[in-house]
Amino acid sequence: MRKIPKKRFLQVAGQILRNKMAKEAIYPFYCSFKLTRRCNFTCSFCNCWHVKNRWKDMPTEDVKAVLDNLARSSVIVCSFEGGDPLVRDDIGELLRYQYEKPWYLLFTTSERDMEQRYPMPEYGKYIDFLHISIDEGHKNLDMYDDLEEYTKWGSIVTVQIVVTKNDIGALEQKIKRCHDAGVKAVVMCAVHLKNTKDHLPDLWQMSRVGMEMKKKYPGVIISPDGYFDRITWDHGCDTSSIIVDADGFLWYPCRVLEEKTINLID
Repeated sequence: MRKIPKKRFLQVAGQILRNKMAKEAIYPFYCSFKLTRRCNFTCSFCNCWHVKNRWKDMPTEDVKAVLDNLARSSVIVCSFEGGDPLVRDDIGELLRYQYEKPWYLLFTTSERDMEQRYPMPEYGKYIDFLHISIDEGHKNLDMYDDLEEYTKWGSIVTVQIVVTKNDIGALEQKIKRCHDAGVKAVVMCAVHLKNTKDHLPDLWQMSRVGMEMKKKYPGVIISPDGYFDRITWDHGCDTSSIIVDADGFLWYPCRVLEEKTINLID
């Protein structure tokens, strides 16, 4: 994991205080950056692949411009997502470029046979948290068998588990496997997005089971307690977290509302 200057943490602490004083998240700290809409999966809870043929990836220099602008913001955790960022031909260059930025990088992928298809030990030098999506939606549950292999690439490995209404009961088995392999897990609901099937689980059950798993397997699930507390609320937008789409535009206050605002290339 990279070392971030203490000055940066002091800056973020001040911005957290300002958020508390304003009683709203004026300063965001987490950014989900959709580097591409392309992916080798067609998960029914995801809407990226519905429009992938109408989207071209941003040129490398435009992606770098977005990263430069994000680096001047309050964001201290940046997540490379998609689609699947591994499908970009320039992903190695982008990983090296972002490594000089004052944040921790999460990298989310669901690609099979990564060790054969990509130079993952090299990429791992620039990734702080490697998020690997493994769930029924991706039809790749066999990847749980390779968790120990993924930990050899130098990143902190986290299994990203999207929970649908049909597989809440399977969550404990997955968390136990993560526990046994010594990796983390981030648990999230299959949110109902435009052009997707409605897989949203019962939120009260999800809240209860999520908290039970956090207590039973301490230190494994990194989804915060607040996530499981708030998913039963009427709204699902938190402006301490932002989403940048594959065209460089900012979804705001969240993607669920299908509204974009500024272009972060500019």
